[in-house]
Amino acid sequence: MGPIDIAIASYESGPGKLRAACSGVSAELLNRRVGPGEWSIMENAVHLLDSDLAATHRMRRIMAEDCPLLVAYDENLFIARLPSDRADLAEVLDLFEANRRFTVRWLRTLPNEAFERVGVHTQRGKVSLLQIVQVYAHHVDHHLDFVARKLTNLRA
Repeated sequence: MGPIDIAIASYESGPGKLRAACSGVSAELLNRRVGPGEWSIMENAVHLLDSDLAATHRMRRIMAEDCPLLVAYDENLFIARLPSDRADLAEVLDLFEANRRFTVRWLRTLPNEAFERVGVHTQRGKVSLLQIVQVYAHHVDHHLDFVARKLTNLRA
């Protein structure tokens, strides 16, 4: 298995990990923040969905356009101004899973050289399609570490 297949498989595993992490968590705990400036578990889940939708758009632009500009967004403003405490967790998880399933199916149709195509991110600079897949595969694990610690603290 090469780096492209590994990255896609890791990316594909994200929804199951997020679903497992949120399984059996009460609505009260989902929306509770551990402390000031900390995101709730629901906010983490909605953030993963928001960022994934942006990532899919960036990936598709890299394939469709030559070296597109990939504009960053302020994730903290998304949390502050787009409250997620009334979001339906099942809907968030289903949409996250559907978007990843759609993207994985599409990525697997691409030839290996397509993963070398690049865009220019306004914060990270030049990034390849493969790098974006790898970053977003890791992104779930990164946030699930926070979720696990939050659950430990909330249940204590």
